[in-house]
Amino acid sequence: MPFITIEMKEGRTLEQKRRLTAEVTRLVSEICEVPEDRVWVFIEDLKSDSFGKGGKLVIDEN
Repeated sequence: MPFITIEMKEGRTLEQKRRLTAEVTRLVSEICEVPEDRVWVFIEDLKSDSFGKGGKLVIDEN
């Protein structure tokens, strides 16, 4: 039973998350040869003040 975690900056719509979940599920099911109902997808929204890149918080970019 595959567990897939996607971490990304917050701001995606519910529809985008639905599409992402559906496509990731389809691909993992196909590649791993498991039924789609056995694939778990976790989407973690990261706030811009909770992670950094290049020594700076993302919220401080721009």
